[in-house]
Amino acid sequence: MQIDTALVDRLRQRAVEAASRSYSPYSRFPVGAAVVSRGGEIYVGCNVENASFGLTQCAERAALTAAIAAGERPGDLVCLVIYIPGEARHPPCGACRQVMRELMSPESRVYSFGDGDAYRVWSANEYLPDPFTPESLLG
Repeated sequence: MQIDTALVDRLRQRAVEAASRSYSPYSRFPVGAAVVSRGGEIYVGCNVENASFGLTQCAERAALTAAIAAGERPGDLVCLVIYIPGEARHPPCGACRQVMRELMSPESRVYSFGDGDAYRVWSANEYLPDPFTPESLLG
């Protein structure tokens, strides 16, 4: 699947919509994410906080989980877009990077948008260069 500007724009719009549904009363840091499969299906997630902070679900992992729950397989997910209101282009947290690296394609790209047109983009090797993988458990 080709990741072109039109697809990234569509994912960004879906991530913006997801961020508007965020439940983030503690941090006031709404995040939306959208991920697309090789087949073109788009899955979204938003962060959902909990008073017991360790139980908070990040938007990126929510979108990835939705994709897997819908039947996508690890390696099928090729592009993920993160949206956080404001001017900064935030990177995903460490836990999200680990899950992204296991579930997304090795050739995947991750984009981070805020308000405005600027963005940041990472390849799998850039966002998590030395991952702990399923193969790590075997040997």
